[in-house]
Amino acid sequence: MLPTSPGGGMPPIDWQAALSEHGRWLRTVILARVGNPRVVEEVFQDVALAAVEKGDRLRDRTKLAPWLYRLAVVAALQYRRRVGRHRKLTERFATQFQPTEEDTRHPDPLLWLVAKEERELLRLALKGLVHRDAEILLLKYTEDWSYRQLAEHLGITQSAVEARLHRARGKLRTAVAEIDPREGPRTRGKGFGRA
Repeated sequence: MLPTSPGGGMPPIDWQAALSEHGRWLRTVILARVGNPRVVEEVFQDVALAAVEKGDRLRDRTKLAPWLYRLAVVAALQYRRRVGRHRKLTERFATQFQPTEEDTRHPDPLLWLVAKEERELLRLALKGLVHRDAEILLLKYTEDWSYRQLAEHLGITQSAVEARLHRARGKLRTAVAEIDPREGPRTRGKGFGRA
């Protein structure tokens, strides 16, 4: 049971601690929604401001993560309306899938080249997905979250998470096959293809 304040109500939320705890995955959600890594901090600040301003509306502290998730989605949508155009994940994946220093030092240049081509193919395929599909794939595979963690943070059931991931993986496989038909069957056992 949470302690109460002297007035008998719940103590105020320590927003600095709460936003620090949830900041990483909220930024991932924002990035998946706005597609531009340079504006993630700006939109995250909007989420932080909304949390502080509307925090008194949160009645069940155990639902903090799904509530923050909804704030992040709304803030991202408001940002996209402000800029007046629809941006997808091009810049994020162009940045995220650049070869690392370790890749460039790989002893076999052919393996490095193949890996680079696969990253580019994946980036292009993810670019074509709707935001919800890209978002859940990113949270699952860049944050390495379990179905339970996804359900808790997104405020949905584990079966809904499983269904969304299944559909998103299928759409990703289709998108990869449309870009390069030779890649379709091979992607089933790689990266985003399995839980």
